[in-house]
Amino acid sequence: MASTPGNNLNPFRSAAAALALALACMPARAQQLEPRAYANLPIGLNFLIAGYAYSQGDVLLDPSLAVSDAKAKVNALVLGYVRSLDFWGNSGSIGLVLPYAGISASGQITTSGQAEPQSTSVTRNGFGDPVLRVVVNLHGAPALPMERFREYRQDTIVGASLVVTAPWGQYDGSKLVNIGTNRWSFKPEVGVSQALGPWILEGALGVTFFTDNDDFFGGHTRKQDPLYAAQLHAIYTFDPGLWGALDLTYYAGGRTSVDGTLNNDLQQNSRWGATLGKSLDVRNSLKLYFNSGATARAGTNFQTVGVAWQHLWGAGL
Repeated sequence: MASTPGNNLNPFRSAAAALALALACMPARAQQLEPRAYANLPIGLNFLIAGYAYSQGDVLLDPSLAVSDAKAKVNALVLGYVRSLDFWGNSGSIGLVLPYAGISASGQITTSGQAEPQSTSVTRNGFGDPVLRVVVNLHGAPALPMERFREYRQDTIVGASLVVTAPWGQYDGSKLVNIGTNRWSFKPEVGVSQALGPWILEGALGVTFFTDNDDFFGGHTRKQDPLYAAQLHAIYTFDPGLWGALDLTYYAGGRTSVDGTLNNDLQQNSRWGATLGKSLDVRNSLKLYFNSGATARAGTNFQTVGVAWQHLWGAGL
């Protein structure tokens, strides 16, 4: 395979790949845009990630509730750890992320006996559901130590991942607005990454499965259908320490029901975004990103801006 500027190894390129794994575990995971989620990493690298994201926009509440015009502002912090591993001769990684969020939500609520809806607002702060992500590259990304990885050149990479969200975040069944979700979720995904000179083109297909929330707003049972998602990314390497990406995602499904009654909340939404990564030195890098709703059939029409810092060590770096 021919050497290209977009394929040359440097620690920052490895950092960018691991950072994508952590940012994939930020709030609203099904709607996240994750460039460089499938990339080769030298084995034995450790990544410490700290990130902040601000989101604002519409909120997708259960349609069975007498709440309308719901909006929210979310300030989210994440702390994550990622380690690159050897999976049967192929590279991969495992990452754990712990989020903390503050939510300020408002809307119009109609109660029994009221002729007109009344404005209401609420604020919540607490830890979100922790997230575990495992990535295994299946083709084109052999497991290599740092000294051999320096000669690696990317061509086509095919990978798979599994994201598991545990229901351990702050949750109160008597409250409508919560930080945690009180349910497990599992998102298997497959992705392809193709290097073309200074460009890398990526695509991924995934589906999120949800367990039931059996303590939804007063002891009800809330179910949600699987949510299907597709992502596309066009990544350009300006120089070994600077890269940018244009991102697009589409997701559909996720219809909910409460105590067996279906809600009219089928999602068919798309989002676009942009990402910029910059190396600070051999061990530290920054990533800036923005994304916004392009089309939205039901809720989740929000905008997000964020920044993440990453520190890496190990593998003879």
